Amino acid sequence: MNAIRILLILTALALTSGCASNRANNPADPLESFNRGVYKFNDTVDKAVIKPVAQGYDTVMPEIGKTMVSNFFSNLDDVIVTANDFLQLKMVQGALDAMRFAVNTTVGLYGLIDVGTQVGLEKHNEDFGQTLGKWGIGNGPYIVLPILGPSTLRDSVGLYADSRPSKVRRVEHMRTRNQLYAGNAISHRAQMLDQEKILDEAAVDRYEFTRDAYLLHRKNLVYDGNPPREKYDDEENNDTRNNGAKSEQTPASRTASVQIGNPPAIQPDSSMIKPASAATSPQPDANRPSVYRIWVAQYVGIR
Repeated sequence: MNAIRILLILTALALTSGCASNRANNPADPLESFNRGVYKFNDTVDKAVIKPVAQGYDTVMPEIGKTMVSNFFSNLDDVIVTANDFLQLKMVQGALDAMRFAVNTTVGLYGLIDVGTQVGLEKHNEDFGQTLGKWGIGNGPYIVLPILGPSTLRDSVGLYADSRPSKVRRVEHMRTRNQLYAGNAISHRAQMLDQEKILDEAAVDRYEFTRDAYLLHRKNLVYDGNPPREKYDDEENNDTRNNGAKSEQTPASRTASVQIGNPPAIQPDSSMIKPASAATSPQPDANRPSVYRIWVAQYVGIR
């Protein structure tokens, strides 16, 4: 994608942000109305052209041929991966990815055979969008790009940056370059045919499912598979109440307080043998910590 297309897309996003943001349900997706329109356009083009071609490719091409095509474009991608390794100061990984590219390009016949994986040089996934995220740049609004699909403002900038040193982009013969772009897109789309079946069965709203899955996947990549744990409203409310309770407790009362996961010792008395519906039976309290509510529900048999 060239710079003019990027500017046109960003301009369209800016012009539609005002009306779209008023109807957005997800704070990460303030352009939802616009994005849904582009999503429908992409889905129409996919069903009419891209998916049938990918299905034909998947049917006609033998498995070894599909593997070699995928390996070839994956090897070209390792140039971008290596550059972003070093930009993220992953020096060891960058050296290994550079070695992988060299091995696959030479011994692996221009990447058609993935020799690198066979000798222990595993494939990594790094791009400039992840590099920006590594250095603290936020996602920005979620964006659905025409034809290209799910992205964010940060990842769109990253996509443009990664396209500059691309080996395919440097092919001077226009027809050959376009054929390489098309071949990569068809190969990638064919690999997603099986995943699409799962999406059809699992998703009520395909747009929301795709958006949430994309954002979660990108966050996982930025943090190398170990993203920070997010606190939910219930946990935040519990922390607030617990902090307030701590300020009122004496050392003796803190020692006697109930530990999480361990309900208080229950002394056998006559009240314990009353049915669960009795007024003296413990009841789940919405203001108690969730662990306590679960224990009480189990105890009185109302789960």
